[in-house]
Amino acid sequence: MAVKRSDDIYPQIGNALWGDRLADAIENTCADHGVVPPPRQAILEGLAAALPDTEIKALIATLRGRKVLKPNAYRLVQADDEQVLLLTCDVHGAAVVPWDLNDRTAVCWSSPAPEASQRVEDLVAAELALQDATKNAKSTEKEREALRRTPGDDTYAPQALAAATQKHQDAVRRVHELESEKHALLSALGHRRPRPVVRAVQEDGQPKAALSLAEQPYAVAVHMQRYAADNLERAGKTRGYDLAESLADAGQLSKGMNVLQQWQITDSDGTVSKLWRLAAVTGNNRALARLKVFRVRPEHLVTGMPQSLVPMPKDKKDGPEPLLLSLREILNRLSARLNRDGAKPETEATDPSLRAAKIATVSAEIVIGCTKPEALEHVLRALNVNDHLRGIQPYDEDARLIALFATLVDAYARESLLADALAEAFPDARAADLLDLTGVRDALTVNGPLEPLEPLVPAGADVSPVVLRDVAVRAITALVFPGIPPETPQKTNGRTVRDTGRFWPVVRGTLQEPAWSQIRAKTAEARTRLWSAAVAQLFVHRGNILSALGLFGPTETREGAGQDPRPLTELFLGAEAGDAAAWASLVQRMAPALIHAPQPFITPGQGSEAGAGRKGVRRTPKSALAALTLAYTAGAPGVSRALLLAFAKTVLEHPDAPRPPEPDDGTPLICYGEQHWAEADQTAITSGMVIAPDADGRPTRYVADKAWFDELFPVDLGIPVPESSANAPAGARNTADASAVTTTHGEAAADPRDQLATLRRELPARVELVEGSYLKAVDAAHTLMTDFEEAHRLRVRLGEEPLPAQQRIEWMEKLAKVRAAAQASVTTLEQVEALILKV
Repeated sequence: MAVKRSDDIYPQIGNALWGDRLADAIENTCADHGVVPPPRQAILEGLAAALPDTEIKALIATLRGRKVLKPNAYRLVQADDEQVLLLTCDVHGAAVVPWDLNDRTAVCWSSPAPEASQRVEDLVAAELALQDATKNAKSTEKEREALRRTPGDDTYAPQALAAATQKHQDAVRRVHELESEKHALLSALGHRRPRPVVRAVQEDGQPKAALSLAEQPYAVAVHMQRYAADNLERAGKTRGYDLAESLADAGQLSKGMNVLQQWQITDSDGTVSKLWRLAAVTGNNRALARLKVFRVRPEHLVTGMPQSLVPMPKDKKDGPEPLLLSLREILNRLSARLNRDGAKPETEATDPSLRAAKIATVSAEIVIGCTKPEALEHVLRALNVNDHLRGIQPYDEDARLIALFATLVDAYARESLLADALAEAFPDARAADLLDLTGVRDALTVNGPLEPLEPLVPAGADVSPVVLRDVAVRAITALVFPGIPPETPQKTNGRTVRDTGRFWPVVRGTLQEPAWSQIRAKTAEARTRLWSAAVAQLFVHRGNILSALGLFGPTETREGAGQDPRPLTELFLGAEAGDAAAWASLVQRMAPALIHAPQPFITPGQGSEAGAGRKGVRRTPKSALAALTLAYTAGAPGVSRALLLAFAKTVLEHPDAPRPPEPDDGTPLICYGEQHWAEADQTAITSGMVIAPDADGRPTRYVADKAWFDELFPVDLGIPVPESSANAPAGARNTADASAVTTTHGEAAADPRDQLATLRRELPARVELVEGSYLKAVDAAHTLMTDFEEAHRLRVRLGEEPLPAQQRIEWMEKLAKVRAAAQASVTTLEQVEALILKV
């Protein structure tokens, strides 16, 4: 007997039988096209549970006894080197969750560091405690007011009122304490959240064409989903019309691309719920606006829908579980409620049952297969970026620059130049040929951890978060400001074309810049903004990206950044040994950390050169770095090399500090510029702040801030002394200078005691530098011997002829010179050992 089709607006999801048929059809179609399908469980719980049964029937065909998808139901698209199979179908309007990784909200996410995830858990606990404390404060206030207004001549009424008043004061004090704790945690997070890391789901040890999030506690999952939705909604407000009203009035006019993703939620009793949902890759704003029209919260879809929001009819009873985890049951209950409400004549026009009618089902494309599941997330993210960069909607400047940088990294990879560019920028890398390029792309775009950059660390150097972040900054600089080959001397008077190398054309093509000869200050500023936005993502505390304007000029934009290849440890040793070039390179490495510190030391150029008292002293980024450099070479009042080195070390390490700084004597810390502020107005001390060192490099009771920095390294420090001051009259000079001993060239002779003190301070670092150089030479010699032994073994086994005699003689002559130099250096070291006993 045929069953009459229902005329309800909102569809009912089909039963599990049709879900199994759909899974068979998808698996068979993927096998026919040579692509990897999603897990079967994902199809059953995430895809089939979002499609009406009539829609599933329209997608499936039977071919030679096998269930397959109809040819008009899917399409195979090429995305870079991968192929993606897309299913075109109509899904329930409330079945798709906005994707957390939307590139329009990239600025709102920080690097996915483990300590940041722990801070999020602490923040969620603090918010729950603050919510309970606020309720308690309100109840104690009501209790106090009730006692205060109660008439009567009870003898104990004053005592009861005093006790209630004290209880209310304690509750209010507790609220203030929790608010301070919450603010400190938010400051430690940089007022952002760590970016969720998704990976291809594994089934029987093999990756599949679906994504999965790591396990999250229930409260953290709710918090993160709300945070993502709030920021996505804020970014969508820049459009010139109300998207939710447009969807309710005209429906959805374009398709969106979706992917199957798994949320793993840990409940309070320790049980883990693994929920499959459809996540919007493109059309995130439309997905969020649809849920807004349906009055469904995104966090309820991914953590469980409370039964009270979609109750059963009065003649039926709900189950014992408070949360609904099955997507099929959630959507069926929602459709049943909307259909009932829409049939009532008294239903108002603003009710979801009438407003959501035109988006009851929406057309969508769903990823159901790909050739390389490990790169699926990256491919989908690139599609999202391209969709937005080519769109007409307003784009936040910072997010646009981050998306452009991701496109630039993909362009290097597409041209097979990413590994070569990094190998050239890191000549001392331990294993640049072993780079995982997918992991490197994720690390440089902060869509994954920095560990894939470890092969770029020099051999023998320690691997730490500080080193990996420094490597990431250097890699970004090398990609954004690639070097070009040196100019060759012209042999004729004819016109020559400058060879720009292999890497610069990639940058020009991606960023659509003018020809190399037309690069001017405007191009340099645009490229610097791009660099600053990309580097800012590596830091928890994201400063103003305009603070970097001026760090790179047309010369660096045309010729390349010209970075010092030495690692941080070697630069520190060189600075301790008195190498001014090493300190200048170290200052350049410090620049991003000075911009993105909790208390930034470099801010965008502001103020007025003509009226410092009215607008403040103008301080450009180059001025700050020049003052730091000259404080080492020319000296500055109150600044010693011990102070400079201690400051540099703490600044480079501060983003990875797990806890707020604490002085050795336990005294409370205060920001240097807030010494005279009231205690209530002072900035809370959070993790990542830097304790200001004294002249001996020891920590003080102050936190270094911009006031401390500008006082020690003023603007005047970077201004050269005019030559006329050297010819000033003798009476204007200090009497002590007048009696100073001068050399034959008119310069003051150095004090021997100062020379001895300087040498004693620098010699330990010089000894370590020599030791490191010798160890590298020994390792290189051992590697050379191993390679020659292997070449000899292979030649004997294969029966090959030996190399020409001329080639062997040339190599032996070179090694003989090296051996003679090594023997001479041994004699020199023996002399140094004897001199050590006399110093």
